[in-house]
Amino acid sequence: MKTLFTLILLLSSALVLGQNVGWIKGTITDAQTNEPLPFVKVKLMNPDSTMNTGVLSDIDGVYVFNGIQPGTYSLLFEGIEFKTAVFTVSVQPEKITFQDVKLEAAAKELEEIRVDAMAIGRMPGVQLASMQVRGSRARVKAYHSPESYTKITENTFTAVATDPLSTFSIDVDRASYSNVRRFLEDGSLPPIDAVRIEEMINYFPYEYPMPTDGSPFAVHTEYTDCPWNPAHQLVKIGLQSQQIDASKAAPNNLVFLIDVSGSMSSEDKLPLLKKGLYLLIDQLREEDKVSIVVYAGAAGMVLPPTSGMRKDKIKAVIEELTSGGSTAGGEGIELAYMIAKNQFLENGNNRIILATDGDFNVGVSSDGDLVRLIEEKREQGIFLSVLGFGTGNLQDAKMEQLADKGNGNYNYIDNILEAKKVLVEEMGGTLITLAKDVKLQVEFNPMLVKGYRLIGYENRSLEDDEFNNDKVDAGDLGAGHSVTAIYELIPAGSSEQLPGVDSLKYQSTTIQNGNYGNELMTVKVRYKAPAGVVSKLFTLPVKASKTPFEATSADMKFISAVIEFGLLLRNSDFKGKASYVHVIETAEKALGNEKNDYRSQFIRLVRIAESLPNAR
Repeated sequence: MKTLFTLILLLSSALVLGQNVGWIKGTITDAQTNEPLPFVKVKLMNPDSTMNTGVLSDIDGVYVFNGIQPGTYSLLFEGIEFKTAVFTVSVQPEKITFQDVKLEAAAKELEEIRVDAMAIGRMPGVQLASMQVRGSRARVKAYHSPESYTKITENTFTAVATDPLSTFSIDVDRASYSNVRRFLEDGSLPPIDAVRIEEMINYFPYEYPMPTDGSPFAVHTEYTDCPWNPAHQLVKIGLQSQQIDASKAAPNNLVFLIDVSGSMSSEDKLPLLKKGLYLLIDQLREEDKVSIVVYAGAAGMVLPPTSGMRKDKIKAVIEELTSGGSTAGGEGIELAYMIAKNQFLENGNNRIILATDGDFNVGVSSDGDLVRLIEEKREQGIFLSVLGFGTGNLQDAKMEQLADKGNGNYNYIDNILEAKKVLVEEMGGTLITLAKDVKLQVEFNPMLVKGYRLIGYENRSLEDDEFNNDKVDAGDLGAGHSVTAIYELIPAGSSEQLPGVDSLKYQSTTIQNGNYGNELMTVKVRYKAPAGVVSKLFTLPVKASKTPFEATSADMKFISAVIEFGLLLRNSDFKGKASYVHVIETAEKALGNEKNDYRSQFIRLVRIAESLPNAR
């Protein structure tokens, strides 16, 4: 049955991608014990040796080559302490070629064993624990290193009669979507807590008009029906910040803090980071200053403050970066802050960009000390952004927290196109802060709304009285950034019982002060200037003018499709009638005239998720 599911998955994925390709799959076992052999190198080569690609078998001894062009190939199997085996296979279009292998035991030279052990350490989800060598034989111990995600308890519906205010901090992080994409493209569903719906929504650009009154942002709203629960409604709050020409922006004092520890050696980590940094360096100007600090067993500055015009020098230093050693993240951060302070620009952008898989295990004595350090430097005008890389030991929870406390952004980069999106297309938002400590507070009208649920933003919730407290930290809005929040509403007059709340006997929904029967809610936004300490207040009453879902904007349709997809991936208690089919139908109606194919790529991901045997 497992093989049948695998066959359906692989063939479905091939058809979805429109590729006339085949697949190779098999299980590697010990010829003597019949036990599965994990971490075996499998190389795929064509007859003229122009193609040479490889994979490692997983913990169950299973290996897979995806999307292979039809033809004849050689498979080379190399396992620690096992004889090398070679097989010839023929790949047919839209078919799986099965090639199981039994390997015979054999001693290997110490040099070869070390290479294999390093390969094991690069396998997603696996850490090399130890390697004992005796003569020409070795015993390798490895363990799974699970990725770290903060547990998310979804927001529930709240009764307006008893709690009419909803208060939260904005979130411009987009890491969750690209991380979810990485899991799906690898053929598995993401962990539920890796799915942060607000970050999935905010990953995409929308056609929100820019502010025209000199404010750093404009607020846009939209009110429609809820497609996954027809008895409910949706209301959108969208913030669009002012776009700034990066060539005319204030000068940058940038310190790249780069993790070069052993865990960063795989292609999707340090090598990908280096390619992404080349793209960013090309955007720098003469007035920009760049420094590079690396950390592994110890921290050090490999590039002193250098003008952005010295691109060849900066790239040459990046090119020489190699991985190895343990991780001293805390020491690296302290050195980076010292350099940033020494080069501080009073009227510029002072920022550290930390690039890592998040595996901090040496340095500042505790996570608490690290957070306090970042908060202290934030108050001195030095902000911190985080770029996450790699698989297996991604410390997502810690990286999100560091960026949050550092008044910066957290992005996860899984390929070179994502690096270009974050470091080139969205560089203004990544580097230039227009408004900091941005908080939203929504007051709902009980005459029109019985209950509400903020979708996502669970770890950005604030107490109502914190909205007016300028000492409370909140999210930051970069140049050109858009931020979207969606509420799911239960309309007044609904017979639906709210969770944990009995019908009230004495409360009235009559408005006592003024005639506000045509207002659905009031949106209030508090924010500070990048160097400010006192907040400003923006207020917007939202009229109760509901548009039928089919007549709503393409942006609203697409946002609802992203939410519905997130609810399915989370197997949410609030997914109602959500389905992958409906997500695809809705998203296809919202493609519009997109310039970057992000929405088309989204549909492809939904199809992949739908094809998985364990789809939620």
